[in-house]
Amino acid sequence: MLLAIVSACFRGNSQSTDSESSKFKLEINSPFTYRMLEPNQNLRKVSILMDEKKEGNLDNSKLIIGTSLIAIGDYQVSNTDSKFAYLMRHPTSNNQIGKVVSEAVIHSFQVSLTGNVTSWLSSHAEILYNPEQSFGTGIITDLNRNQLQLRKGFVVIGDLRKFPVYGALGKMDSPFGQMGSVSPFTNSTMWHAFGGLCYGAQVGFKKWNIHATVMAAQGGAQFRGMQTLVGDSTNVPSLVNNFVADLNYTVQFTDDISFRFGGSYLLGSAYNHAFPVKHFEPGIYNNPAVTTYGMFNYKDRIIIKGSYAKTSKVWEGTHNPTPPLNVFEAFRVSSFDAGASYIFNPDKNVAYTASIEFSDFVAGPNGSPWERQNQYILGFSALIKQSSKLFIEGFFTQGYAPLNWISGSNDFEPFPPGVTHANADAQSFGVVLGCQITF
Repeated sequence: MLLAIVSACFRGNSQSTDSESSKFKLEINSPFTYRMLEPNQNLRKVSILMDEKKEGNLDNSKLIIGTSLIAIGDYQVSNTDSKFAYLMRHPTSNNQIGKVVSEAVIHSFQVSLTGNVTSWLSSHAEILYNPEQSFGTGIITDLNRNQLQLRKGFVVIGDLRKFPVYGALGKMDSPFGQMGSVSPFTNSTMWHAFGGLCYGAQVGFKKWNIHATVMAAQGGAQFRGMQTLVGDSTNVPSLVNNFVADLNYTVQFTDDISFRFGGSYLLGSAYNHAFPVKHFEPGIYNNPAVTTYGMFNYKDRIIIKGSYAKTSKVWEGTHNPTPPLNVFEAFRVSSFDAGASYIFNPDKNVAYTASIEFSDFVAGPNGSPWERQNQYILGFSALIKQSSKLFIEGFFTQGYAPLNWISGSNDFEPFPPGVTHANADAQSFGVVLGCQITF
């Protein structure tokens, strides 16, 4: 069967002449580009690409090129100096001092290239510039936070119109759980806690309302949310030693009403460090995670969703052995997400959507400074011609639990023994106004 698939990839459309099949064309498809580059609502881009191919929306021998730019202005207030828990931008000691922060910036810029060689063989690549969420050092103008990166890039093999199995190879989101948000801009805390991105190989089955996916992934500490042990001390993802599996089923009650539910397993999550916790440094064991999720859909107009994920083992680094913090035992990390959205006029050139979402990150027992970080988002957006979006969001956070040194540090780190910068009583609220313009 493998030989048949390879033959089909090179043969393409048997009705096309050699001269026609050799002529590649450029195309701008703004609605498709928006779906592939939209950063928080539907994150399984391999699945989107396969569905678009199945619907016949992507022609052979054609390259779709697109861009997307997100600009925002926001205002934030915290009840605690320098503890802003809103995760859509990473705090630094240089630009988030005090209790008030405001800004007007380019949040991110993306360029994408998507093309079909034949109906069986396609590729997608996304180049990202994101100084707001970069992990580079320094303030937002520092060169280390102003780099271009290949955020995603993968090849897919398969044609769901002819065969229900497909494959993908490259850098992509892991098929773990329901990481998408109903909010127009803000990623859920669930995504921040368990959303994975890594190099790997994916195989999927999609038919009879069943979607099953397995992924062999490169582990290590330097990819998002996909940490497994690589040798004794390295944090470089140099082995294919992580694994993700997902299975979901959609119940189609009527043509307008459906409900999708599913579950996933992840061999190695991000929560495998000893004390003191240093994010992106090597862990000491593999800590699996499981999740279950569901989504109700009415005419693609009303969406109600929820999910829950939890690690199988405790996160050893959440126990600080130094008094007075040693009274808090190591804890299993979990996250919960629930949201709903309503589209007022889905068939118009401008579709208005209202949304509300709650998500949390729980990393410690009751009363610990790193117990939780909750996030509430209230959003409203206008999607213009299915490709460009204007939005406004209000947000409220409870708790401040950054992963680095979440439970404190030792004599050689920036906090004295028995002290942590996490704070369960910290609260922040604010508003973000912005746009995502896609071509």
